[in-house]
Amino acid sequence: MAPTLLELAHWSTWAVCAVIKLPQLAAVLAARSARGVSVGSVLCKTTNFLVFLRYQIYYGYPLQTYLEYPIIIAQDVILLLFILRFNGNMKRALFYAVTFWGGWYMLTLRKWIIDLAMNLCTFISAASKLAQLRCLWQTKDSGQVSALTWSMSAYTCATRIFTTVVTTNDVAVLIRFIIMLILNIWVTATILHYRKTKKTD
Repeated sequence: MAPTLLELAHWSTWAVCAVIKLPQLAAVLAARSARGVSVGSVLCKTTNFLVFLRYQIYYGYPLQTYLEYPIIIAQDVILLLFILRFNGNMKRALFYAVTFWGGWYMLTLRKWIIDLAMNLCTFISAASKLAQLRCLWQTKDSGQVSALTWSMSAYTCATRIFTTVVTTNDVAVLIRFIIMLILNIWVTATILHYRKTKKTD
């Protein structure tokens, strides 16, 4: 039973992650605006995903436990480019690319660096979600922020809690996914709240 459930968790996570950012990308592209989408949040999430991917590769964890991260990173990079374009800041794209590439290399210069980065990864990811919450609270408008994308993120965190317990049982990874699950649910609820408030006005 457990191997079948584990495979289902892996496959469903990969399937969700293959399209996880598409609702957000479609909303931004259709509106030709990034209103309500936090650049800081996207940068923090991309940093978090890069650190997490590098950590998994460094420790030789099974590919199935992190296969979705290259897909999510590619989607986040596209979202970041859309945001920069619609906000008129495309010149920053090169700076971000060089920074991410340099960080990817530096993470594995020493074992303590990747371990520290992984522990900080939880705070980085939490910061990205708190940045999005702050943006929502300040504008009191969910704008182009996709509740579907955030709810899919909550689902993938829930499945990754299960797969981590069954495969690697890495405590740092488990803590990260539990915190991210809580924050993803909070962001989703906030988006839905402001969407409902806007409809009733």
